[in-house]
Amino acid sequence: QVTGYLDDCTCDVETIDAFNNYKLFPRLNELLESDYFRYYKVNLQKPCPFWDDNSHCGMRDCAVQPCPSDEVPDGIRSGSYKYSEEANNLAEECEEAKRLGAVDGSLSTETREAVLQWTQHDDSSDSFCEADDIHSPDAEYVDLLLNPERYTGYKGPDAWKIWNSIYEENCFKPQNVKRPLASGRGESFIYLTKWVSRVCVEKRAFYRLISGLHASINIHLSARYLLQDTWSEKKWGPNVTEFQQRFDEVLTRGEGPRRLKNLYFLYLIELRALSKVLPFFERPGFQLYTGNERQDAEMKHLLLEILHLAKSFPLHFDENSFFAGNKKEAAKLKEEFRLHFKNISKIMDCVGCFKCRLWGKLQTQGLGTALKILFSENLIEKIPESGPSYGFQLTRQEIVALFNAFGR
Repeated sequence: QVTGYLDDCTCDVETIDAFNNYKLFPRLNELLESDYFRYYKVNLQKPCPFWDDNSHCGMRDCAVQPCPSDEVPDGIRSGSYKYSEEANNLAEECEEAKRLGAVDGSLSTETREAVLQWTQHDDSSDSFCEADDIHSPDAEYVDLLLNPERYTGYKGPDAWKIWNSIYEENCFKPQNVKRPLASGRGESFIYLTKWVSRVCVEKRAFYRLISGLHASINIHLSARYLLQDTWSEKKWGPNVTEFQQRFDEVLTRGEGPRRLKNLYFLYLIELRALSKVLPFFERPGFQLYTGNERQDAEMKHLLLEILHLAKSFPLHFDENSFFAGNKKEAAKLKEEFRLHFKNISKIMDCVGCFKCRLWGKLQTQGLGTALKILFSENLIEKIPESGPSYGFQLTRQEIVALFNAFGR
């Protein structure tokens, strides 16, 4: 029943459905099953920075099974956040030099500068997410295919508290407007329709992205629901009633279809980011490096095919309407945008269910990476065809999160 045009866009639901279902999704699915994209390094032990949290989910289905290190491909393990085989080698040389406490004369000045710039870049402030320290002893590789996103039984006050914090603390809205928790069940929140229609396009877009992310997660939980749990077997499948409770027009008093349209809006934003980041991946020096040369070459070819396909989409979201006004105001608003989103990424460390935390962190990092790309257009245009890309970089973590979040 969700049809027609999306607010703030020239695009319609039908065009997106046809493009995604028949052209893009089958290719994307194949990419996400490859070694480079299935292993994600995550620290699920970080404490919640906003409140004392002892509410860890005790159910078996909340658990995440990390990978034994010998199962992770060598190429990924040896340089989990760098950008190519050449960079992996540089990073290893650099680590070795640090460990020996010696000045390594074999690194040229140019190379040392490049390594330094990468390190600085990885710590830089242009990020929209609070990234995990992937060198922490608590950070582990997780095989996303073996830990699928699905309903785990995590619900009630703890789960509501997370979404309440995300909306309450991080959506640009007047202080006097409260968004009450629905009583009885986790029925998200009452939409502030009048307020949303009055605010500027940037603030409205931010709100719609968060709502779209929420809708996306709720759809996954409804689609892979624990339908039967006995000692002999577990059965997962679509729970239509759960889906209707969240999205049916009558049951949600008209809100359900709007939530779903916000999901399409989120899709358009991430699709636009993919179309913009093509020059970064097209460089000959960029590899999806796992150590398996034939597979790496095949996956890079598939990746570029997907990005060219994304670029060919006829009705892209026009992000030029963002931050187009007074320069000083625009800069202030952009910084607010970044800080609000960074807070949301921190809230993910408060999620009590580890599996939900894993997918929450991955999807917020993916959306944060998409925003970083859209706000870095000038830097991306200046990327040289060969050699290091100083102005704009993506870590392996960001790349894996971007494509997996879009896949969701």
